[in-house]
This record gives sequence, structure tokens and C-alpha cells, in this order.
Amino acid sequence: MIVKERINRWIDDNRQAHIEFLQKLVQLASTQGNEKEVQENVAQFLTNLNVDVDVWELDGERLQKHPYFYSNRVTFKNSPNVVGVLKGSGGGKSIILNGHVDVVPEGDHEQWDNGPFSGEIVNGKMYGRGATDMKGGNASLMIALDAIKSLGIRLKGDVIFQSVVEEESGGAGTLDTILKGYKADAAIIPEPTNMKIFPKQQGSKWFRLIVTGRTAHGGTRYHGVSAIDKTFIVTEHVKELEKIRNDRITDPLYDNIPIPVPINIGAIKGGDWPSSVPDIVELEGRIGIAPNETMEEVQAEMEIWLIRLAEKDEWFKEHPVEVEWFGARWVPGEIKTDHPLMNSLINNFKEVAGEEPVIEAAPWGTDGGLLSQVGDTPSVVFGPGITSLAHFPNEAIEVEKIFEAAKIIAATIVDWCELNEG
Repeated sequence: MIVKERINRWIDDNRQAHIEFLQKLVQLASTQGNEKEVQENVAQFLTNLNVDVDVWELDGERLQKHPYFYSNRVTFKNSPNVVGVLKGSGGGKSIILNGHVDVVPEGDHEQWDNGPFSGEIVNGKMYGRGATDMKGGNASLMIALDAIKSLGIRLKGDVIFQSVVEEESGGAGTLDTILKGYKADAAIIPEPTNMKIFPKQQGSKWFRLIVTGRTAHGGTRYHGVSAIDKTFIVTEHVKELEKIRNDRITDPLYDNIPIPVPINIGAIKGGDWPSSVPDIVELEGRIGIAPNETMEEVQAEMEIWLIRLAEKDEWFKEHPVEVEWFGARWVPGEIKTDHPLMNSLINNFKEVAGEEPVIEAAPWGTDGGLLSQVGDTPSVVFGPGITSLAHFPNEAIEVEKIFEAAKIIAATIVDWCELNEG
């Protein structure tokens, strides 16, 4: 199509300005609570494109009323969302382009070859925290939008670009865009997929297990019941549940993922004195949620499974393990593999990349679950970032892949929203 050829040429001809803009974004340390400056740059970019721009700090009061809200804060000063809307002429399907600018902490600076926010380019890769997760993906979205707007391409459907905060801690930014009324017929989220296409993504939820025992002097420990000893039984029991849950998954999109929905124990604390039998142990962990499950179903299954501990040890009949659901949660999501957006994305990938795309299920959660389940916006995850480098020292992204993804996404926008050729 001539329009897509024009887009590709424009993207090739305007590389340097977009590389420099991404460098600027990466050099801004937009950890939680520090996203204002990077969002100001995004808002200015959108303003220069002459699209409708909406900037606001998250509404903590509105968010707290929603069952899927989680954050470790309730006020969001210096953490604004930014939305830019390229209005269509009408009669076409709308699309959301959603990416987050918040990044995880950079960790030990000594483990970085360059500064963690350097934005340096070495051997075709740009380095810095957030380069791959996911400012590079955001750049692909903005390049695609810039190309369409700069070339004067008129679309029937709306293009809604969302630059959100709080994804790394549970998705409050995207949830607030939904509650503010931003919805569409479909969405693309350019998380770091290594250019794979993820139509499905697991969700997850944090849990706390409280295992009780009976204290006694360590010299006569046989008079007590060690909560630590009982914890070994609990963790093995949880591993059995993990196997049962994963054996149920037969979807071929999970063939390359050894454990599609893991149950991970990530923290443990118990005991308060070396010479005392410990009477309480707390375990904290994360349970994966398959795309076809709800959080409530998974919670119920785990709670019922833990009651069955009494079948293995009489102690648990009178002292059942307490379960608490707390903290972060990510909603699962999926889009049908034959959905029209998937078909368009696949076709445009083949046209630009010259090969068949890899289609898999995501090994982690994204804001796509919220868009799909709360916003009623079917979402696909596809982006240029390097999956294995997200959250790692020396995080980097291949610069060339940013532009390749931008071409694929721009062509998909044209297909989805439809050209206004009148």
C-alpha cells in the first residue's frame, strides 16, 4: 500500500530526532513518584503534534473505590498520566496505544557498565534503566503517531495514546484512564516482548500464609510444636497445587514456558529466639493467574487446597493455615488469536520484518489485563524491548527494533482505524 510505504520512508528519514528524544526520556530517572518531568516531555511531544492532550494526577479517591486498585500510596503528586488523542473523522474503529513511563529502581550502580540513566548507544543498543521496559516501546508508539500526523494521513477511527504511571506497582495509572472514560475497540501495549506477539498474559496476586505452632524452651523442644517444621509441609503442599494448576494448561502458546502460572514464595519470617521453639511463621508469595481465570476463582482454589493440609498432618485440623490476600495484583487478559487486530498485526509484521512472527503467551502480567477486563478493550502485547534485560543491570534496547516496531504498529493503526480517503 502506498500509504504504508510513505510511513516507512518517513520513519527512516526522521530517525535521529526520535533517538535523541528517547535518550532524553531514558536519562530522566522516572522511578515511582518522580515521573513528572518525563511526562512533561511526553506531553510537549504530543502538543507539538497538535493532538488533544490531557494531563492529570491520578485520582486516589476514585481509585480506592475500585476492587482492582493497588498502590503503596494513595496520593500521586508528581506522577501524572498523559493522554493524547488523534481524533478520527468517524466511522472507523478506535485504538489505544498504552505504555508506562515508571521504572523500577536502578539498583547497585557498580553493576552498570555505564551510568544507569546514561542513554548511551553502544553497538546499536541504547543503555539505561527503562530503555527496554518500556520507554523504547513508548518511543515506537510515538514515532508511529508522529509519522501518521506529520504525513497528514486522515483516519476514520480515534487513536488514543496513553503514557501512564504506576504499572510496575499494580497498574493504577491505566486503571485511572479507564475510570476517566478512556476506552477503545482494541489496544496495543509495547512491553518488551523481543518482537514476539503476546495475545495472552497471566495475572498474579500476592498472598500471605500464617503458620502457627506452640512455643517451648529449645532444651525441651519436644514440648512444643515448631511452626518452622510445619512450614516445610505447607510449602510442599503449595508446590503440589502449582503442579495441579499448571497441568491443566494445554494451550500451545505456553509450550515454551516451563511453568505458565507459577506460585512463588518470595519472603519468609519466623521465630524470635534461638533457644525457643518458634510458634509462628509468615510466608509471602505470588500466585500466577491464567488468562481464562478470575482472581476470585484462584483465591478460592488456594484457600480450599490449604484446608486439605489437615489430611496430611493432624496439627492443621485445629490450627489451620491462615490466608491473607494483600498488596499488588495484576489482572490476566487475552485476545483471541484470530481477532482482526491480531490478523492485522501479524500481516504487517511479515511485511516489515520479512518473516513470520513468534506468537506466545506472556510470562508476566501487564496493564493489558485491566484494559481487557475492566476497560472492555481487547489488548495485544507487542514491543521491541529485550525481555531478559527488563529490571536487570545494563538494561538496553536494540535501537533498530524500535523503528521496526514503529513501522509495524503504524501500519496496524492504518488498517484498524481505516483511511479516510474522501
